[in-house]
Amino acid sequence: MQNIGDILKKFNPLEDKYISREFQSYGIYLAESLGDYKHKSLYIRLAKTVPRAILEKAMSFVKDANANSKPKLFMWKMKKLREGEHG
Repeated sequence: MQNIGDILKKFNPLEDKYISREFQSYGIYLAESLGDYKHKSLYIRLAKTVPRAILEKAMSFVKDANANSKPKLFMWKMKKLREGEHG
């Protein structure tokens, strides 16, 4: 998990002029990490509405897995975590 200081150090007001909130930055981070920048608005919305712990656990699961489709695996794991399954 990034702390706010790290995010602010990386923030470039000329490039990131549309990112004004921390959840937006985290959503972009998720999209880039999953290689799914095309759906960045989805990840921004998830970062705003889904508890961060669930997103981080799902992201950790995807990073440890050798998946063909990281976005699909992320969404599957996030759904399972939201349903209360921790396995």
